[in-house]
Amino acid sequence: MTELPATRRPPARPPAAPRAPLSDRVRLVRNLLPPLIVLVVGAVELTISLLGNGQRELWGHLLFYGLVGPAVTFFSVEWIAEGTRARERAERELRDLYGQLSASHGRLQGVQELMRDLGGAPDLGAVLEVAARGAVRVTGATHATLTVPGGLSGTARGETLLSAPSAALHPLKVSVPGGGALLLHFETPPSADTAELAQALAAEVATGVEAARQRTLDLMTLYSVDQSIRAERNMRRLLSRVTSTMAGRVGAEARAAYLSDEDGVLRLEYAQDRRGEVSGGGVGGGGIRSDGASRNDAPGGGVAPAFAARVAQSSGPLIVTGAEACQVFPEARSVLGLPMRDEEGLVGVLMLGDPREGVFEAARVSLLALMAGQATLAVRNARAYLYSEELAISDERARIAREIHDGVAQSLAFAALKLDVVARKMHSDPELAEADVRAATALLREQIKEVRRSIFALRPIDLERYGLLETVRRYVLDFGEQNNIRSSLDVTGEVHLSPGDEAVVFRILQESLNNVAKHARAGEVRVTLDGGARRVLLSVKDDGAGFDLEAVTGRVSSAGGLGLTQMRERLEARGGQYRVLSTPGGGTTIEAEMPQA
Repeated sequence: MTELPATRRPPARPPAAPRAPLSDRVRLVRNLLPPLIVLVVGAVELTISLLGNGQRELWGHLLFYGLVGPAVTFFSVEWIAEGTRARERAERELRDLYGQLSASHGRLQGVQELMRDLGGAPDLGAVLEVAARGAVRVTGATHATLTVPGGLSGTARGETLLSAPSAALHPLKVSVPGGGALLLHFETPPSADTAELAQALAAEVATGVEAARQRTLDLMTLYSVDQSIRAERNMRRLLSRVTSTMAGRVGAEARAAYLSDEDGVLRLEYAQDRRGEVSGGGVGGGGIRSDGASRNDAPGGGVAPAFAARVAQSSGPLIVTGAEACQVFPEARSVLGLPMRDEEGLVGVLMLGDPREGVFEAARVSLLALMAGQATLAVRNARAYLYSEELAISDERARIAREIHDGVAQSLAFAALKLDVVARKMHSDPELAEADVRAATALLREQIKEVRRSIFALRPIDLERYGLLETVRRYVLDFGEQNNIRSSLDVTGEVHLSPGDEAVVFRILQESLNNVAKHARAGEVRVTLDGGARRVLLSVKDDGAGFDLEAVTGRVSSAGGLGLTQMRERLEARGGQYRVLSTPGGGTTIEAEMPQA
């Protein structure tokens, strides 16, 4: 904001002065005039007495006391009055100066209050309203209207009975730096001082408007970062989005992310500059550029440079220039380091570099620190997701091994025994051997179907590429063809789910259809997906054998790895609901509800 000179607050009223001393002229007349009169009168009387003539004495007395005396008195009094008038003029000038100082102080105080109020306004609309009221208060205008680019405006009215400006008022319009105008109306024509004051107010308003815009932009940036990384599970894409947004906010050309591994060592995970992108992958050594070339000159060679270690030990952002900045990014002359830390400890360090010195303004570092805090939480979530995926893969492998051991392996072993018996009975009892061969063949065919069902269930599905609706359509169609079951899909309404919710809904569809193929002995299955105003409903209904719900709840199915209890828990954790309707011989209906995003 425009700096205003510090002024000393003048008193509300002039101090009561002590009894004024006599002026120099009065003092001079008081001290010199009496003895001078005595001397003059004595000299005149002596002179008149020497004339010795009565007629001459008479005229001498008349001439002295009738003309010279009054003339001397008049000029003496006039001389004193002139000094008094000069003193009164000085006092009037002093009072006028005091009034001007008081008015100037009042305006200065109003401007300072306006600056304080502008700094505390929460948004741009509030800034305009505060500025309009402040302009009325400081200038004494009857009405004020402030407009800025974008169609936003603020109005205020002073102590007047008029609800709107009239033709009888005198307008004053000044431009606001950066765009917009401040329009004031006065009952009397505004003076040059008032116009100058209005210009100063417009400059302060422009500063307040720009500060409000920056705050709004900061909030939008934080919201954008939060939305872009909230559901991101891929670490490279996550770090790319975060560092790209941060670099774009300050105009930096290079960015890097170092994450702490399980041993507490900072290692390059992602970096990008003018020459390309590096994905460290948590390993030491040079990275690979996005164009495929080797990057042995990657920042820090995979292991964090010394500056990153200093940032990791600090409690806030650090800025380095010169040779130390070149150790982080070869072409950088200024590097900003931001620690990624939470209550559990250090997560990593984010780096921004630029060939210009002093590019990182202190006012923007606080915003970047907040964004680094968001990135810290996102990295923690991504790592937890990766860890949960590893656990899920491990559990799925154990389940598949158990299934193969308990199902396919035992059936194949039984078929092998049957064939051994057939080999011994082939000549002694051909008919019994032929029956055993048919039984073994049927068993092998059943196990081939089981293997195909397992392969179909394990087939990767690209939800991110095709979206939920297209993925469901393809899966239901392939399911019917693979299992020789009539299948249909009915989609109604609009479906808007987050990526994580889409994965849960699709996983439940997989589990439900796998149970149909494995246990229901159904001839037809109908899948419906209904997008309502608040919730999405998935329904899977078959005409199979059905089952006793209480007898199987909590058991883990052999096809999908999720039992009915696990499916319900996963849905309810995301605010959804899960229902199973089934009776022996009456088919099964599975319903899953999920809130719309």
